[in-house]
Amino acid sequence: MEVHGLIHQFPKEVKSVIIAFLLVLSVGFYGGLGFVNNTTSMQASGIATHYLGNEEIEDAEIMKFKKSEREILTIVHNHILSMSVIFFLLSLILATTSINKKLKYFLMIEPFISIILTFGGIYLLWSGILWFRFIIIFSGVLMTLSFIIATFSIFYQILFSKSNS
Repeated sequence: MEVHGLIHQFPKEVKSVIIAFLLVLSVGFYGGLGFVNNTTSMQASGIATHYLGNEEIEDAEIMKFKKSEREILTIVHNHILSMSVIFFLLSLILATTSINKKLKYFLMIEPFISIILTFGGIYLLWSGILWFRFIIIFSGVLMTLSFIIATFSIFYQILFSKSNS
């Protein structure tokens, strides 16, 4: 993929809006991770409990009930749509960097696979395929690492690469 305008050559105003966008996007992304940590403790058992409930445990500290079909479909639908837009925009910006082409391609495509595995996996877990919680963790970690590396690469290119113009 050949992009003719590299990010470090963009006008200062465009670089500023990209930085502002990435900062706000990162606050939202990491806030979402905080929510996931709060609701699942970032554990396979926590993921299962969050979506499948724990009403069979009489002395549970916090009683949770299995999500309804409407709730699970809303969660999956909203996350697939919003995360697709987030990673599409991030990929467009990343395309303008001069990082390694294979790494760039991986960071641009991988999140879309992880979105389907993570949120499709949540639906499959809810449907009773319990081992899918491990796929959810793996794909969620991969998606998060892709986000971190992509945003770091963009920030680095904007802030530290020399403009040729």
